[in-house]
Amino acid sequence: MPADTTYLAHHFESLDKQTHAARLGMWLFLATEVLLFTALFAGYGVYRFLYADAFRVASRGLATWIGVVNTIVLVTSSFTVAMGLDRQTRGDGRGTRLLFAVSFLLAVVFLGFKAVEYSHHFHAGELPGRFYTSEHAQGPGGPIFYALYFLITGLHAIHVVIGMTVLAIIGWRAGSGAYTAEYHVPVELAGLYWHLVDLIWIFVFPLIYLI
Repeated sequence: MPADTTYLAHHFESLDKQTHAARLGMWLFLATEVLLFTALFAGYGVYRFLYADAFRVASRGLATWIGVVNTIVLVTSSFTVAMGLDRQTRGDGRGTRLLFAVSFLLAVVFLGFKAVEYSHHFHAGELPGRFYTSEHAQGPGGPIFYALYFLITGLHAIHVVIGMTVLAIIGWRAGSGAYTAEYHVPVELAGLYWHLVDLIWIFVFPLIYLI
């Protein structure tokens, strides 16, 4: 059966219009995500300026090596997702499923390291607001730093979990032959979302861990 009729939803005139609408909708969604994290980064920058010494001390206390490892892990996962899309454009759905599974496992590694990092902060009393009991960063800047740290990295981790779910579903369907070389828009959109998750971390890592 031609792809035009197999994948065409009843409310679209053609597969081209449906594909265009899906891509436009995804890019608009990604734009809202960019705006959200831009606002968080701007807020972090303002408080970083107001409490420069406390933020500097608190940032130095983070496990930079974990941030480096997680950056490598996410960049690698973006590469495997791109390879998965390439396989689908060649009609190799099973290859897409395998590569998306690798990306999924890399995301598990990312979250595992993040859990180790969070566990350390919990035990050290490096928590937001009135729960902050550490003596590492004195003054109001310490609790504010960790409030923003958990907000930004926690929100990013939620996006990682959502991305893992998307990759698992789309990867499984690709391996089951749900898409073809001619029609693979869901695989493409899943890849776009995952690349955004990766891109956000590329900004989170230097902003919070290095500066």
